[in-house]
Amino acid sequence: MARGGRAGRGGQGLVRVAVVVRAGAAPLWWLGVCAAGVGVLPPGITGRRIGVLAGAALFLVAAAVTALTRRGRYAALVRGAGRAGKHDVLQDRAVTVRAWRRGHRWWLLLAFAAALGSAFAVPAAVGMLCAGAGAGLWLKAGWIGRLERAGDALLWVRADWLDHRGGGPAGKPVKGYRGTGVAAGDAAPGGARRRTAALV
Repeated sequence: MARGGRAGRGGQGLVRVAVVVRAGAAPLWWLGVCAAGVGVLPPGITGRRIGVLAGAALFLVAAAVTALTRRGRYAALVRGAGRAGKHDVLQDRAVTVRAWRRGHRWWLLLAFAAALGSAFAVPAAVGMLCAGAGAGLWLKAGWIGRLERAGDALLWVRADWLDHRGGGPAGKPVKGYRGTGVAAGDAAPGGARRRTAALV
Protein backbone atom coordinates (compact mmCIF):
# COMPACT_ATOMS: atom_id res chain seq x y z
CA MET A 1 0.00 0.00 0.00
CA ALA A 2 1.18 3.50 -0.72
CA ARG A 3 1.52 6.14 1.97
CA GLY A 4 0.09 9.64 1.69
CA GLY A 5 -1.41 11.25 -1.43
CA ARG A 6 -4.62 10.35 -3.21
CA ALA A 7 -6.24 6.97 -3.44
CA GLY A 8 -6.41 5.54 -6.92
CA ARG A 9 -7.69 2.57 -8.89
CA GLY A 10 -10.68 2.09 -6.62
CA GLY A 11 -8.79 2.49 -3.35
CA GLN A 12 -9.64 4.78 -0.44
CA GLY A 13 -7.59 7.26 1.57
CA LEU A 14 -7.28 5.84 5.10
CA VAL A 15 -6.19 7.51 8.35
CA ARG A 16 -5.25 5.81 11.60
CA VAL A 17 -8.02 5.80 14.17
CA ALA A 18 -5.60 6.14 17.10
CA VAL A 19 -3.74 9.02 15.45
CA VAL A 20 -6.98 10.99 14.99
CA VAL A 21 -7.89 10.42 18.65
CA ARG A 22 -4.39 11.32 19.82
CA ALA A 23 -4.11 14.45 17.64
CA GLY A 24 -6.01 16.66 20.09
CA ALA A 25 -4.28 15.42 23.22
CA ALA A 26 -1.13 17.56 23.15
CA PRO A 27 -2.78 20.88 22.20
CA LEU A 28 -5.53 20.48 24.80
CA TRP A 29 -3.01 19.46 27.46
CA TRP A 30 -0.60 22.33 26.85
CA LEU A 31 -3.30 24.95 26.35
CA GLY A 32 -4.89 23.78 29.57
CA VAL A 33 -1.63 23.78 31.51
CA CYS A 34 -0.72 27.26 30.25
CA ALA A 35 -4.19 28.61 30.95
CA ALA A 36 -4.19 27.09 34.44
CA GLY A 37 -0.74 28.52 35.15
CA VAL A 38 -1.77 32.01 34.11
CA GLY A 39 -5.24 31.63 35.56
CA VAL A 40 -3.99 30.94 39.06
CA LEU A 41 -2.50 34.46 39.26
CA PRO A 42 -5.73 36.42 39.82
CA PRO A 43 -7.49 35.56 43.12
CA GLY A 44 -10.84 35.38 41.36
CA ILE A 45 -14.24 35.43 42.99
CA THR A 46 -13.87 32.04 44.68
CA GLY A 47 -10.23 32.41 45.70
CA ARG A 48 -7.24 30.41 44.45
CA ARG A 49 -7.63 27.46 46.81
CA ILE A 50 -11.22 26.73 45.81
CA GLY A 51 -10.38 27.31 42.15
CA VAL A 52 -7.51 24.83 42.20
CA LEU A 53 -9.53 22.22 44.11
CA ALA A 54 -12.42 22.61 41.67
CA GLY A 55 -9.94 22.39 38.80
CA ALA A 56 -8.47 19.17 40.16
CA ALA A 57 -11.95 17.62 40.32
CA LEU A 58 -12.74 18.84 36.80
CA PHE A 59 -9.44 17.43 35.54
CA LEU A 60 -10.29 13.96 36.84
CA VAL A 61 -13.85 14.07 35.54
CA ALA A 62 -12.80 15.33 32.11
CA ALA A 63 -10.05 12.72 31.79
CA ALA A 64 -12.40 9.89 32.76
CA VAL A 65 -15.30 11.03 30.56
CA THR A 66 -13.07 11.65 27.53
CA ALA A 67 -11.29 8.32 27.93
CA LEU A 68 -14.48 6.28 28.37
CA THR A 69 -16.91 8.00 25.97
CA ARG A 70 -18.06 5.84 23.02
CA ARG A 71 -15.95 2.84 23.96
CA GLY A 72 -18.83 0.58 23.01
CA ARG A 73 -19.04 2.18 19.57
CA TYR A 74 -15.27 1.84 19.06
CA ALA A 75 -15.34 -1.79 20.16
CA ALA A 76 -18.21 -2.59 17.75
CA LEU A 77 -16.34 -0.97 14.85
CA VAL A 78 -13.20 -2.89 15.76
CA ARG A 79 -15.08 -6.21 15.77
CA GLY A 80 -16.48 -5.50 12.32
CA ALA A 81 -13.24 -4.23 10.78
CA GLY A 82 -12.46 -5.48 7.27
CA ARG A 83 -9.13 -5.83 5.57
CA ALA A 84 -7.65 -2.81 3.80
CA GLY A 85 -7.33 -3.22 0.02
CA LYS A 86 -4.07 -3.18 -1.87
CA HIS A 87 -5.02 0.09 -3.60
CA ASP A 88 -5.93 1.89 -0.37
CA VAL A 89 -3.65 4.80 0.54
CA LEU A 90 -2.41 5.09 4.12
CA GLN A 91 -2.10 8.68 5.26
CA ASP A 92 1.07 9.66 7.11
CA ARG A 93 0.79 10.36 10.82
CA ALA A 94 2.06 13.95 10.48
CA VAL A 95 -0.49 14.71 7.76
CA THR A 96 -3.35 13.38 9.92
CA VAL A 97 -2.25 15.35 12.99
CA ARG A 98 -1.78 18.54 10.98
CA ALA A 99 -5.20 18.21 9.33
CA TRP A 100 -6.94 17.61 12.66
CA ARG A 101 -5.29 20.57 14.36
CA ARG A 102 -5.92 22.87 11.41
CA GLY A 103 -9.60 21.87 11.38
CA HIS A 104 -9.99 22.43 15.12
CA ARG A 105 -7.73 25.47 15.61
CA TRP A 106 -10.61 27.88 16.31
CA TRP A 107 -12.14 25.54 18.87
CA LEU A 108 -8.76 25.24 20.58
CA LEU A 109 -8.31 29.02 20.65
CA LEU A 110 -11.85 29.47 21.96
CA ALA A 111 -11.18 26.93 24.74
CA PHE A 112 -7.96 28.76 25.67
CA ALA A 113 -9.72 32.13 25.74
CA ALA A 114 -12.55 30.71 27.86
CA ALA A 115 -10.05 29.19 30.28
CA LEU A 116 -8.25 32.51 30.69
CA GLY A 117 -11.44 34.51 31.00
CA SER A 118 -12.98 32.19 33.58
CA ALA A 119 -9.90 32.55 35.79
CA PHE A 120 -11.26 35.85 37.06
CA ALA A 121 -14.18 33.90 38.53
CA VAL A 122 -12.69 30.47 39.34
CA PRO A 123 -8.88 30.53 39.07
CA ALA A 124 -7.26 27.71 37.03
CA ALA A 125 -10.39 25.53 36.95
CA VAL A 126 -11.26 25.63 33.24
CA GLY A 127 -7.61 25.34 32.27
CA MET A 128 -7.36 22.15 34.29
CA LEU A 129 -10.57 20.94 32.64
CA CYS A 130 -8.94 21.36 29.20
CA ALA A 131 -5.80 19.59 30.40
CA GLY A 132 -7.95 16.72 31.69
CA ALA A 133 -9.60 16.37 28.29
CA GLY A 134 -6.15 16.14 26.71
CA ALA A 135 -5.10 13.48 29.20
CA GLY A 136 -8.29 11.57 28.46
CA LEU A 137 -7.49 11.53 24.74
CA TRP A 138 -4.06 10.06 25.49
CA LEU A 139 -5.72 7.39 27.62
CA LYS A 140 -8.25 6.61 24.87
CA ALA A 141 -5.51 6.35 22.24
CA GLY A 142 -3.61 4.00 24.55
CA TRP A 143 -6.72 1.84 24.93
CA ILE A 144 -7.11 1.68 21.14
CA GLY A 145 -3.45 0.70 20.94
CA ARG A 146 -4.09 -2.22 23.28
CA LEU A 147 -6.96 -3.33 21.02
CA GLU A 148 -4.61 -3.14 18.04
CA ARG A 149 -1.95 -5.22 19.78
CA ALA A 150 -4.52 -7.77 20.93
CA GLY A 151 -5.87 -8.12 17.39
CA ASP A 152 -2.40 -7.88 15.81
CA ALA A 153 -3.77 -5.29 13.35
CA LEU A 154 -3.71 -1.51 13.02
CA LEU A 155 -7.09 0.22 12.68
CA TRP A 156 -7.86 2.69 9.90
CA VAL A 157 -10.89 4.76 8.90
CA ARG A 158 -11.76 6.38 5.59
CA ALA A 159 -10.56 9.98 5.48
CA ASP A 160 -13.69 11.24 3.74
CA TRP A 161 -15.85 10.01 6.62
CA LEU A 162 -13.98 12.37 8.94
CA ASP A 163 -14.79 15.41 6.80
CA HIS A 164 -18.40 15.48 7.92
CA ARG A 165 -19.55 17.76 10.70
CA GLY A 166 -18.96 15.96 13.96
CA GLY A 167 -17.37 13.10 12.05
CA GLY A 168 -14.84 11.77 14.52
CA PRO A 169 -13.40 8.25 14.17
CA ALA A 170 -16.47 6.80 15.90
CA GLY A 171 -19.04 9.26 14.53
CA LYS A 172 -22.24 8.41 12.69
CA PRO A 173 -20.70 8.77 9.20
CA VAL A 174 -18.20 5.99 10.00
CA LYS A 175 -19.55 2.70 8.70
CA GLY A 176 -16.58 0.53 9.62
CA TYR A 177 -12.84 0.29 10.11
CA ARG A 178 -10.21 -1.39 8.01
CA GLY A 179 -7.21 -3.28 9.29
CA THR A 180 -3.61 -3.72 8.20
CA GLY A 181 -0.60 -5.51 9.61
CA VAL A 182 1.15 -3.85 12.54
CA ALA A 183 4.10 -2.83 10.35
CA ALA A 184 1.97 -0.67 8.03
CA GLY A 185 2.19 3.10 8.08
CA ASP A 186 4.46 5.28 10.17
CA ALA A 187 2.65 5.20 13.53
CA ALA A 188 2.89 2.51 16.20
CA PRO A 189 -0.14 0.90 17.92
CA GLY A 190 -1.88 3.67 19.86
CA GLY A 191 -0.89 6.33 17.33
CA ALA A 192 2.53 7.32 18.68
CA ARG A 193 5.37 8.02 16.27
CA ARG A 194 7.39 4.95 15.38
CA ARG A 195 11.03 4.96 16.33
CA THR A 196 11.76 3.65 12.86
CA ALA A 197 9.02 4.20 10.28
CA ALA A 198 8.11 1.13 8.30
CA LEU A 199 7.31 1.45 4.61
CA VAL A 200 4.72 -0.91 3.18
